[in-house]
Amino acid sequence: MKVIPFQVPKTSTEAFRIQIDRGERFYDKLHQHPETQIMLIQKGAGTLIAGDYVGRFSAGDLFLIGSNQPHVFRSDEVKTQSNYRVQSISLYFDEKYAGENFWLLDELRTIRHFIMKAGVGYRFTGPTNLFLTQIIKGLVKAKGIERLLSFIQLLKGLSESVDLKPLSEINSRVRLGATEGKRMNDILQFTLAQSSRKVKIKEVADVANLSAEAFCRYFKVRTGKTYTNFLNEVRISNACKMLIEKEMSVQEICYETGFQ
Repeated sequence: MKVIPFQVPKTSTEAFRIQIDRGERFYDKLHQHPETQIMLIQKGAGTLIAGDYVGRFSAGDLFLIGSNQPHVFRSDEVKTQSNYRVQSISLYFDEKYAGENFWLLDELRTIRHFIMKAGVGYRFTGPTNLFLTQIIKGLVKAKGIERLLSFIQLLKGLSESVDLKPLSEINSRVRLGATEGKRMNDILQFTLAQSSRKVKIKEVADVANLSAEAFCRYFKVRTGKTYTNFLNEVRISNACKMLIEKEMSVQEICYETGFQ
């Protein structure tokens, strides 16, 4: 498996692309695309991995995924009678949408600077979340010039927000090569599958086809954190889910999620 270069369908006349996703789960492969993505979760819950970030997502959450930031919204396995277990609204755009000269306008300078720093990804909360959620929902129905004006209003709200938290410590605006993409995805898939037990560095180093020492250096340089810290973040995310959904003691959940 590798980090998949995901292609967003669009026409040459769009300033941005709106996509509504409904189904049993969100796209579950670690992937990246040159477009910046604004994603409103309307239904569903799970674990978001974006760059070196690991955390929970649920209905009502609003995220910005940076250009070429490897990410995956890994949906929880849920048994339900509904045909749609997850639903979201996403907006995609980059410098090529609407033409590069559009983004160089002086009036868009503040927005442009914000987007250039947005490779870390953001989570929006509080009043900003509520305000921007209404704009996004309105964009789905808007047409013509009203649609473009609402999009600029959305970007203005994003760039001026104080209710935002960076997701990753790494500003990733560079597409991963095939070899590194495969290695990072193999590490991710192994960690998600094995996090409930004791994991030795030698095991995950073998998955990455590196020595233990080389793997530790590689992972720290690539993500800005140690593998142990990343593994514990995955476990904490799983523990949060179990604390909410299962009638188990804290001690039982600790053992179930790999905290020995």
